[in-house]
Amino acid sequence: MPSLFDPLTLRDLTIPNRIFLAPMCQYQCEARDGVPTDWHLVHLGARASGGFGLLIAEATGVVPEGRITPECPGLWNDTQAAAWKRVVDFCHGQGAAMGIQLAHAGRKASTYRPFAHRSGSVPADDGGWETFGPSAVPFPGLETPTEATPGYLAHVVEAFAAAARRADAAGFDVVEVHAAHGYLLHEFLSPLSNQRTDGYGGDLAGRSRLLLEVVDAVRAAWPAGKPLFVRISASEWTDGGFGVEEATEVARLLGEHGADLVHVSSGGNVLAPIPAGPGYQVPLAAAVRSAGLPVCAVGLITDPRQAQKVLDDGSADAVALARVALREPAWPLRAAAELECDDCARYPDSYLRGRWPAAEPVR
Repeated sequence: MPSLFDPLTLRDLTIPNRIFLAPMCQYQCEARDGVPTDWHLVHLGARASGGFGLLIAEATGVVPEGRITPECPGLWNDTQAAAWKRVVDFCHGQGAAMGIQLAHAGRKASTYRPFAHRSGSVPADDGGWETFGPSAVPFPGLETPTEATPGYLAHVVEAFAAAARRADAAGFDVVEVHAAHGYLLHEFLSPLSNQRTDGYGGDLAGRSRLLLEVVDAVRAAWPAGKPLFVRISASEWTDGGFGVEEATEVARLLGEHGADLVHVSSGGNVLAPIPAGPGYQVPLAAAVRSAGLPVCAVGLITDPRQAQKVLDDGSADAVALARVALREPAWPLRAAAELECDDCARYPDSYLRGRWPAAEPVR
């Protein structure tokens, strides 16, 4: 059996295969109340029935001002948790494990969704809000954030913990702390956006302090048998930014603070030329894996044999699919056929008549 379809056990959770659905923003909470809708049920449900081992729901605000856009979901109240439970229960019924990415968008919050035909920060009279960052340094094209006070940071830490408790009540198997892509926790990690001179700035110990406080709080609130992931950007693709050496050290610290897997991405905090291409972030995952924690690789992994090679090479313990999964909700079923492992495929009974034909032996 190809190792892509091997189960992965983390704490008390056994994920049925190594194919994860990466968290991808949908911007579909049309009521702007953070409550997931039928869109989320259908989007995630289709990938659950399509054979993904673990689905990670999109960046979900732990506070209202932590959303990327007004149309992003949240987990700061029980109404949102109840709506998420409906989605989780259906996906569990298809055999998938369920995760949710807990996030605070920091200085990149309160923006228009990509298909709004407008860009930049949403003004208050259109439903926008004040944003917060480590320093009063704006992301290009967005409003200048308010420098977060220590009191506000303590509030954020508790909000992450409260969201984790609600995630447990909703039935999620995994929580992923979002510390990548230029959002609040990544902003603190990066010397390009963090110009503080207090205990949350300066050297790596100071810049990683908020992330570790969040991980400690989430780990304490999250059941001991459930895994905790952290997503990081291991390169900012520009001089002087948070890079792979610091990312590897942060991964080591995360392991000491109870994290179980690091989901390795890159970029998002500053404008930079990113050399995007097939598997372009896999070397970053391989480097971070040297810290001793399991890692998940992501980034233009689109072909089943390419995904299998990531595991064969020891670069990662799992792969996450993003854009290709938007095109192919049942990508794992195609992968099973192309890797000549028909028994690896997890088809819903109603879809058995549409099985991929068995692959011809490679000669």
